[in-house]
Amino acid sequence: MENKTDFIFKPIGYVRNKSVSVPRHWSVSDIEGELVIDSQYKDGIKNIKAGEKICVIFYFHKSPPFSQEKLIQNPHHEPYDADSEKGVFSICSPYRPNPIGLSVLEVLDKSENIIKVRRLDMLDGTPILDIKPYVEYKEF
Repeated sequence: MENKTDFIFKPIGYVRNKSVSVPRHWSVSDIEGELVIDSQYKDGIKNIKAGEKICVIFYFHKSPPFSQEKLIQNPHHEPYDADSEKGVFSICSPYRPNPIGLSVLEVLDKSENIIKVRRLDMLDGTPILDIKPYVEYKEF
């Protein structure tokens, strides 16, 4: 039995940066910008501090609607050949059934409702869905 449920997410803020283009992944980005958090959520960023890393979940607002042929893609950074085709869930493509992304950003500063960050791979105006702490894996 198939259970289809629609979910509604409301952004908590948006990305602000001056870059016309951004790298495809945060791990290869040095772009700096700001996360502008809506004033109603300002208290939620209270303990975020410069020097920390945060996980930012966002909406790929500029991606076209997903279609079945995008289940298999050739990663943008690799030259095309049939052997380099990959399933969408094994790559970081913005063309996804649910167009959400995850980036780990370095916090440079925080003031009021603005978090200054580095490692942006999000376009100016990208809606932010959530922010979570970055927690490194530790062996027990």
